[in-house]
Amino acid sequence: MYRIGELAQLANVSNDTLRYYEKNGLLTPANRSDTGYRLYNNESVEQIKFIQRAKYVGFSLREIQELLSLKVDKAEHSCEEIKELTKIKLDDVQAKLSELQKIAGALEKLHDACCGGAESAENCSILDALETGKGMEIKS
Repeated sequence: MYRIGELAQLANVSNDTLRYYEKNGLLTPANRSDTGYRLYNNESVEQIKFIQRAKYVGFSLREIQELLSLKVDKAEHSCEEIKELTKIKLDDVQAKLSELQKIAGALEKLHDACCGGAESAENCSILDALETGKGMEIKS
């Protein structure tokens, strides 16, 4: 059994991260010591690694909580359910990438239109475009 500091070190996260995971229902201590310390087991280490991997690929804590509940009852769920969750996340990421590409294009256009010289910014094309919207298409 591991106390919170030992678990944090094993999982390469902070104590605060573990407390946050507990607060959000992603991690539960296996036990408590007689003195009230949270105690964790090797399953807790694996659970944290699962959470970290899921975070790495972009799942939110709410989504990770759902994945964990599916993982606990694997026999009651299908691969189709988990694949659908992944597809939803993938679609979300692709939409964000598309939006970021539009932003990058607009920034590149602003950047390229500016002379970048040492003269006064009174006639700066970037400030002018942001102020007037000239040459910029803004979608809400």
